[in-house]
Amino acid sequence: MLTFVTKTDTPPREVRVNFGVFAGRTVTAAEIDDLARSLLPELDHVTIVAEERHDVSAQSETSLHQVRIEIADDADIEQVAALAESWAVSCIAERHAEVAEA
Repeated sequence: MLTFVTKTDTPPREVRVNFGVFAGRTVTAAEIDDLARSLLPELDHVTIVAEERHDVSAQSETSLHQVRIEIADDADIEQVAALAESWAVSCIAERHAEVAEA
């Protein structure tokens, strides 16, 4: 799943984009700016976080790069998710890296 809405009981609500899994690279600052510009017509304010996550246990190790979009409670989260999905697909189509398994 490329983009999904998190289920939280407390604000802020989030849309997450599994960017690195599908792009094979991290998101650029210019791409984040493009995402913000596409979201501002829908939102008064948006916070976008690009992060690298590592989940490690004795049995496994996972590293991924994701983009989180934090939005207000009154925003149309499904519309934000659709815009984020379209943005991510466009970024990935324009430039992606091949992912090799180790």
